[in-house]
Amino acid sequence: MRTQVAIIGAGPAGLTLSHMLHQQGIESIVLETRARDAVEATIRAGVLEQGTIDLLTEIGVGERMQREGLRHAGTVLRYDGRDHRIDFAELTGGKTVMVYPQHEVLKDLVAARLATDGDIRFEVSEVSVHDIDSDKPYVRYRDSLGNTQVIHADFIAGCDGSQGVCRPAVLASHPTFHEHVYPYAWLGILCHAPPSSDELIYAHGGGGFALVSTRSPRVQRMYLQCDPQDKTENWPEARIWTELRTRLRTHDGWAPNEGEIFSKTVVGMRSFVIDSMQSGRLFLAGDSAHIVPPTGAKGLNLAISDVCILARAFIPFYKDSTRTLLDNYSATALARVWRAQRFSWWMTSLLHTAPGADQFQKRLQYAELDYLARSSSARAVLAENYVGLPMDFPVN
Repeated sequence: MRTQVAIIGAGPAGLTLSHMLHQQGIESIVLETRARDAVEATIRAGVLEQGTIDLLTEIGVGERMQREGLRHAGTVLRYDGRDHRIDFAELTGGKTVMVYPQHEVLKDLVAARLATDGDIRFEVSEVSVHDIDSDKPYVRYRDSLGNTQVIHADFIAGCDGSQGVCRPAVLASHPTFHEHVYPYAWLGILCHAPPSSDELIYAHGGGGFALVSTRSPRVQRMYLQCDPQDKTENWPEARIWTELRTRLRTHDGWAPNEGEIFSKTVVGMRSFVIDSMQSGRLFLAGDSAHIVPPTGAKGLNLAISDVCILARAFIPFYKDSTRTLLDNYSATALARVWRAQRFSWWMTSLLHTAPGADQFQKRLQYAELDYLARSSSARAVLAENYVGLPMDFPVN
């Protein structure tokens, strides 16, 4: 069989790319190893930047997001028992973010692709890419019935994440990458409780970092800094709530709303960037090319940014065979990726307690927090990066 773009991975990157290409009359086939139910049940954070909100709305998959998502015009920075609000809308000319979980984004994208007869092939296995350095690349896989299939394509888009087959295929030709593993992790919980705050709370407390978020009017998501080697079984409910109350304590007696904890996970934190996001006719997007720590809420948004750049590069190729944007895809995308990495590293370093930090380092960290609280210029820098640089932000 043949298509114009073979897309590996039905996450936010792959599905968004497929839908954007469809709207330009460019054919694609999406391959996904998981079942549709498993894709739509992926529970991950969903803080959407202004550019992501605008793009999803523009391509026709934002109606439910606009209706059900929680729009946040700012966030709360808490340290030394006091709150300092970062007003996104005021500092960025009206831009905001939207709390809308990733699995809801995926449901909207899957529904949109299937409503337009999009070709998504779930539950495939043994996916492999071939001849990516030729003008006739192809993908081989085993379908849900166990039959071997081959897709011949003009291009292959690797949107299959950090454990997929596409990253190693690019690294075989461009082996350089950059990685930083952080000396702390997050213990994440989901609990049945009403929201503790109208906006996210990023807290730096004596015992380390804590984050208060909301998933719905009845479900809260919270995080605690912990050791990367820690286990969820070391954190019974009583210990979790005691630690959250301690790290989130304010001088006026604020405390989070508590409820039954029904999910606990330990999330490792690292930064990873591949040195080239393309090799021949294979292009990487999203987690297959880069990983960011979750502090700055950039992972999903970078994936959407990548495929926005890639889709816009495919259009002139299929319109008049112009390859300039395709040839420059990696450089263009990586410029944005490194800006997001810088912000995510800065937010992470600002808010976490580094193991073994001496008093000099701790006082510098406090001074940085204090400067941020007192300087409108510093708050504007945080706000601009948090709501996201525009999709057409100059990168070269």
